[in-house]
Amino acid sequence: MKDHDILLKNHFRDKPECVIDFPSWLLSAQKVSEYRQMHRLAIVEMAGRDSVAAAIVAVQTEGFTDLLPVYAYTGTEYGPWTSVGNAVHRLRQRLPGIRIHDLVVLGSPRFWHALNGRLMTELIKRYGFYTPCAGCHLYLHAVRIPLAISLRAPIVAGERERHDGAVKVNQTATTLNGYQDLARRFEVPLLFPLRYIDDGREIETILGLDWKQDDEQLGCVLSGNYRDSQNRVHLTEEKMKPYLREFALPLAFKTIQAYQQKRVPDHLKMALDVFQSITTQKGLSK
Repeated sequence: MKDHDILLKNHFRDKPECVIDFPSWLLSAQKVSEYRQMHRLAIVEMAGRDSVAAAIVAVQTEGFTDLLPVYAYTGTEYGPWTSVGNAVHRLRQRLPGIRIHDLVVLGSPRFWHALNGRLMTELIKRYGFYTPCAGCHLYLHAVRIPLAISLRAPIVAGERERHDGAVKVNQTATTLNGYQDLARRFEVPLLFPLRYIDDGREIETILGLDWKQDDEQLGCVLSGNYRDSQNRVHLTEEKMKPYLREFALPLAFKTIQAYQQKRVPDHLKMALDVFQSITTQKGLSK
């Protein structure tokens, strides 16, 4: 078990392209076959407290008997890797009658870069704003979709529209609908059991422990980038819609299509092609 933990930690440190091609120690063909036979299996997002609470509620409401925790890396995280393992441990403690399977760690920093980093200047010129946060959450859900297709399992995530009155541009009705629409196009249910919970104290009640929002989880170096110096949010859902509709969702869709065909795409070329198609269509419509 110690050796496996070291492999996981090193995998997270190196962050290789790992969305469809898994090393056998992480996810073997035999394990995939076993998971496919489980009729009440769900892939559960593994991050902070909301993801753990979402898994608990999903078991209560959907009757899942098996949960596969999946952490998706981005390249912007910092903090102790042990926080992810601790979240899995808490999930096991809270659901002793449910089989919580070994943690899977996956991701594609090149996909994240193409969607959220490289075209920053162009996106600002096109849409008048830029934040990586909505694209980042889109990425986090997207990279789990190929695995969900393979295992014929839904995905459970801890997204919430409201956070004790705070606005998070990556968790609004518009963005959450966009994430679900993407998954639906691949016939993958993306479940948000906590979507309409506002009060953080209710999350702590579900968890059965004192776990404050954003505590004991990996942080992001870009956290809060869409807030001004007075902590105010000026980016509206209406401004976000064209960016999602024209660029982020089409790019994510084309990327998952490639993965579904067992092909790792040239992420940057695909992003440039999507952006060029926007420019061409806008030019033709003038």
